[in-house]
Amino acid sequence: MTVPTARVLAALLANPEADRYGLDLMQATALASGTLYPILRRLVEAGWLTTRWEEVDPTAQGRPARRYYRLTPEGVAQARHALAEMRASTVVPDPSRPESAPAVRPAW
Repeated sequence: MTVPTARVLAALLANPEADRYGLDLMQATALASGTLYPILRRLVEAGWLTTRWEEVDPTAQGRPARRYYRLTPEGVAQARHALAEMRASTVVPDPSRPESAPAVRPAW
């Protein structure tokens, strides 16, 4: 998993029941649209997200309809698992706690 994908999943997991739209996610993740939308498309194709268009009159609202994204129940479980694995693989040892340092193996 890439760091940008992890950012998107973390933003979506902050409130998994909420519908989120592109600009909202761009602000939450600090990702550009050219990075964000391909990630969202891949997550939809993987079945981790559902998507729907907002039902508004663009003329009355003065803006285009938004496309909303929401984690599926499977997506919530998979996202939590993926982020936990990523965190576990990127743990930085605490130098003040020798037991947290990785074991040093001899080069021979």
